[in-house]
Amino acid sequence: MTKTADKETTGTRNVKGLLQRLGLARLRRLGNEQGYSLVEVSLLVSFFGVPLLLGVVEMGRLAFAGIEVSNAARAGAAFASQNSADSADTTDTTNAATNEANDVQGVTVTQNTFCVCSNSPSTAVTCSSVTTSCTGSGNHGISFVQVNTAATVNPIVHFPGLPTTVTLRGDATMRIGQ
Repeated sequence: MTKTADKETTGTRNVKGLLQRLGLARLRRLGNEQGYSLVEVSLLVSFFGVPLLLGVVEMGRLAFAGIEVSNAARAGAAFASQNSADSADTTDTTNAATNEANDVQGVTVTQNTFCVCSNSPSTAVTCSSVTTSCTGSGNHGISFVQVNTAATVNPIVHFPGLPTTVTLRGDATMRIGQ
C-alpha cells in the first residue's frame, strides 16, 4: 500500500471511530441518504414545480386581461348611455373603452344602438320609428346601447396542446338616458 492510500484508510477509520464513540455512526449513513433525497426533491421540483408555477402565472395574466376587456365594454357602455348624443358618438365611446383597458394591447370596440317598446321588450324596433311603432296606453320606446370589446392575447409561455393566442371578449348593454 502507498502512503496516500494508508492515510485515507487511517483518516476514514478515525472518523468512523469518532462517530461510533459519540453514538453518531448511524447518522453518517443517513446523511448520505439525505443527500440523495435532496437531489431527488430538487429534480421533482424543477420538472413539476416550475411548469406549474409558470402555468399559474400565465392563468393569472389571462384572467387580468379578461377582466380588463370586460371592464372596457362596461366603461364604453356607461359613456354611451349618458344621453342620445353620446350614444351616437362612437369615437368617444371607443376612447372611453380603450382608456379603461390600457394594460391590454389591441382592444377593438364595436357599438350598436337598438330600441324596444316598453310593452314588448323582446321585440326590437328601429329607433327612427320608435314613436310610431310603440303605440298604446303607457307604451313608449326604450333605447339601449351595446358595446362589445375584444382583444387577442399572446401567452408568454407556450405549452404543447394549448393555443398560441387567446381571444378575450367583453360586452355590456345599458339603457340610454333620455
